[in-house]
Amino acid sequence: MNIFGFVISLALFVGGIYMMGEAFYVEGLESVVFMGGLLITCLGVFIPVHIMKRIDS
Repeated sequence: MNIFGFVISLALFVGGIYMMGEAFYVEGLESVVFMGGLLITCLGVFIPVHIMKRIDS
């Protein structure tokens, strides 16, 4: 379960950073796409710090 959680968390983290970078090319919805990327990045950090700690113990 550790490897599966790590892969999901890494994909969310990298995808969120990519989404924040691409937000500047979306006309009219820059802030919405940027905030979505920020939330996805936070979720990618939240999973291993809070959820995986409780599942593995």
